[in-house]
Amino acid sequence: MTARIEHVVTSGKFTLDGGSWDVDNNVWLVGDDHEVIVIDAAHDADAIAAAVGERRLKGIVCTHAHNDHVNAAPALADATGAVIWLHPDDLPLWRLTHPDREPDAWLTDGQVIEAAGADLTVLHTPGHAPGAVCLYDPGLGTVFTGDTLFQGGPGATGRSYSDFPTIVDSIRDRLLTLPPGTEVRTGHGGSTTIGAEAPHLDEWITRGH
Repeated sequence: MTARIEHVVTSGKFTLDGGSWDVDNNVWLVGDDHEVIVIDAAHDADAIAAAVGERRLKGIVCTHAHNDHVNAAPALADATGAVIWLHPDDLPLWRLTHPDREPDAWLTDGQVIEAAGADLTVLHTPGHAPGAVCLYDPGLGTVFTGDTLFQGGPGATGRSYSDFPTIVDSIRDRLLTLPPGTEVRTGHGGSTTIGAEAPHLDEWITRGH
């Protein structure tokens, strides 16, 4: 049986720099009937655990450490025994949400995380956050972009720990070089493709966000 992609939407608050916003988050599961990886444990550990079911949860991969992407990670890990993976550059953000619990393992650029025959290659794509990563699997024809690339442009860079020129470099050099048909599965909202977004890079640079 080959790996498949499953999708759960959870809702909660994104908080940073003294502000708070209602958000819906995409939680992605990659696996088969026996084992699975969760990408971004957002808001509701019980809902994500229900989607995992009886399968072995091999890991919880955090695309970045904004609270709305990691707030359910410790509870989900405690319930399942899964390892929490985060890029070390996002540890300051992680500690804003979880000051008493460190991640279990560090993501590195080029690392491959395997589950159920899927091979997710870690692409370090800073800009939205210093330790933001995307996960690319050519076999699935998919890149999970967290909040780095959305339908219609880059992730937000107007808050602490973010930088617009950096996210533009990450998108140009690490994502738009992927095959045009690659499906972009995002941290919020609908999916798109690399080919649909690539022609608009100069527009995003001009508008500055």
